[in-house]
Amino acid sequence: MDRTGFLSLISPEGQALLAEVGEIDSKADMVKVVSKLRGKGHPAELVATVLTQVKLRRRAKAKFGEFAERMFFTEEGLEQASRLKVAAIHAGRFRSNGITKIADLGCGIGAETLAFASLDIDVTAIELDEVTAAIATYNLAGFDNVTVEQGDVTKVNLDKFEGLFLDPARRDLKDSKTNINKRKYDINDFSPSFDFVLEAARAKPTIVKLGPGMDHKDIPDDAEAVWVSDHGDLVELTLYFGSLRRENIKRAALLLTPTGTHEITSENIERLDAPIGDLGKYLYEPDAAVIRSHLVGDLAEQLGLNIFSNEIAYLSGDKEVSSPWLKGYEVLENLVFDRKKLKAYLREKNIGTLEIKKRGADITPEQLRRELDPRGSESATLIVTRVDGAHRVLVVKPL
Repeated sequence: MDRTGFLSLISPEGQALLAEVGEIDSKADMVKVVSKLRGKGHPAELVATVLTQVKLRRRAKAKFGEFAERMFFTEEGLEQASRLKVAAIHAGRFRSNGITKIADLGCGIGAETLAFASLDIDVTAIELDEVTAAIATYNLAGFDNVTVEQGDVTKVNLDKFEGLFLDPARRDLKDSKTNINKRKYDINDFSPSFDFVLEAARAKPTIVKLGPGMDHKDIPDDAEAVWVSDHGDLVELTLYFGSLRRENIKRAALLLTPTGTHEITSENIERLDAPIGDLGKYLYEPDAAVIRSHLVGDLAEQLGLNIFSNEIAYLSGDKEVSSPWLKGYEVLENLVFDRKKLKAYLREKNIGTLEIKKRGADITPEQLRRELDPRGSESATLIVTRVDGAHRVLVVKPL
């Protein structure tokens, strides 16, 4: 969204049209909707801007719940914005450490600031982009304890703040060829720079939100690193510095579920390798937060499970285990990975609906499904992986 588009949205006509379009069913024929609105004399640019905003608000409900209906978004801002339940965890860490005056450096559309302000934390939210800063101002207008400023966070005097929150930009705006946003995993591409982030974090109690794919070697030794999974969806890596760090915790995996939260922690930077053993009666797929945090070995030790091939993050055992961290399967067949034999097996078993999972195998599930051409009335789940270093196909049944 550009400056003109934002101004058109906050105009009386834009607000009225947004309220009208917001009531349209998401499954409605958008071509007919556009024709109807244009027929009423609304400018084409305004109609397009409003319909885009309605679409973004509907998508944003997964992150913001009912707050989304009263907020403005951009594609990039919504993509990088924290889910409110995760932002609430950051806010709680500040609050529990008695920090009540912070700077949100690179606030985006204001998701984190919203959570901080809701816990009565005074926030100065700073954003470089003019339109994004204006959107944050709109989204946070209901809070008296928030000030939004447009500016370069690297030029801000940080002395007046008790704590800092940083979410450095990790995406190019658009790939010139595909027109798709791209994630940045190289710390040298962060904005502001990772050097600035670390310098700030070592001056004040600080929380840094990063992409969960960050290389472990780039994680500073003086930070507590927490990988966060929202009901199986790996959403971020959070670094805590200074007094916000917990004692004796270097790495943690945090799982949010509808029924509560779960956490696995380690006081060591070095990972604990899971014991290697045979493929048992049951196979377990750990949550992505456990895998990315290199805590698979810790979880295996807790539950008495083992891996069955080096560097493959599947656990196994002969006992059925129940854990929020695991998705479990009963192993029905352990087959050689031979496409011709596998296709014959599916025909013999009358299997037409096929779920294919993989780990440690150089295949594309969609392409393999086309090659196998399953036809029949039965269904099956296949896991293509390595067992004792050899490629195998495991026919499994979800527990």
